Amino acid sequence: MMKLVYPICCGVDVHKNIFVATIVSTDNVGIATYQQKSFSTINYDIKIFHNWLIKNNCYHVCMESTGKYWIPIFNYLENDIDVCLTHPKYVRAIKGKKTDKKDSKWIADLYKFDLVRNSFIPPKDIRELREISRYRFKLVCMKSSEKNRIQNSMTVSNIGIASILSDPFGKTATEIISYLLTHTSESFDEKACRKLIKKGAKAKSDDIIAAINGYTIEADQRLKMELARNHLDYLDEMITKTEVELYIRIKPYWHLVELIASMPGMTEISATFTLAEIGIDMSVFEDAKHLTSWAGLAPTNNESAGKKKSVKIGKAGQYIKPLLVQCALAAVKSKKEPYFAIKYQNIKKRRGHKKAVIAIARMMLVCIYHIVSEEKPFNPTDYTELMDPHHHVDKVALNEANVFAYLQQQGYDISLIKKICNDN
Repeated sequence: MMKLVYPICCGVDVHKNIFVATIVSTDNVGIATYQQKSFSTINYDIKIFHNWLIKNNCYHVCMESTGKYWIPIFNYLENDIDVCLTHPKYVRAIKGKKTDKKDSKWIADLYKFDLVRNSFIPPKDIRELREISRYRFKLVCMKSSEKNRIQNSMTVSNIGIASILSDPFGKTATEIISYLLTHTSESFDEKACRKLIKKGAKAKSDDIIAAINGYTIEADQRLKMELARNHLDYLDEMITKTEVELYIRIKPYWHLVELIASMPGMTEISATFTLAEIGIDMSVFEDAKHLTSWAGLAPTNNESAGKKKSVKIGKAGQYIKPLLVQCALAAVKSKKEPYFAIKYQNIKKRRGHKKAVIAIARMMLVCIYHIVSEEKPFNPTDYTELMDPHHHVDKVALNEANVFAYLQQQGYDISLIKKICNDN
């Protein structure tokens, strides 16, 4: 028999314009009574819903995370009521006669027996930090899209700078493109263009000039490139503003940022992004394995009839997983701190590059879990042994004279062992 955990609770089925709420009250005998109402998602109705819960002595609410529609309700209730937000897959009703009212009742029935898995919702300040962090991520993606459009226009216009210069958006390339956009192929001056080539450019001047000779920028491509370049400048300005705001908001937890940034492959900005995703309270996760599974960096369990099927990593961690993979790629190239680089090489020999990088990203997240929970700098237990293979820990030669003292030093209760030895 299932144990009743919440005698009075509410299940909510949320949609864009309306949401249906069902309060279930269960007495000592196990008889349940239901009250059901529908509300609109405007603030006035959410307030009525809040007062309705308080009036019925209901302080436990469960609702599924439907898009962004749950956020206004959650924000209004979180101060007074314990709100459980869950993934729709955990409260999916049985197929058949499915309605909003039945869905709401089904969620309430599941939740009263504590059969619903709670989603991780960080505190308000971390949620705000996360919103800005994810917005910056979107801006960076938009910047990459604009760079691709400029690159396409360069290809169409017979400008082969990308094949010669290592960075087609570096200082040399940027000034040459600016010159080409203000001059036609007839007014092109080779000497003036050579002066734009920086001394740090690895490619030869003749190769760069050869890559742009014979270019033809049509009016449509010219307009496209000018607008995209202006948009890039605007995006750079917006990204800078978001980073400034992130640094201001992360200031109360700056000591954690510095501890995480002490890891190879991590910087202060990447540490800020990581804390924005996972929060600062590691007690919400059962252990480090739970955190890596939540971030989509752990192999999935897929076994049936004693046969293991695909064990690929899950789809979770839409934002934190790419971030940690990038940090892992930086860590495995670090020559100053080759801890992860050594581990990467050992795994790569057996499993290949891609799986090795995912494994390093998972190790880094485990390290971050312990750094945040213990508030200690990066210092893995196998660091000395891995960095210095010739380092050997002095082994204790156990004999009858020192075995009890050694066991006691390791934390064992030797009183029972002594008693058994004396009886024998």
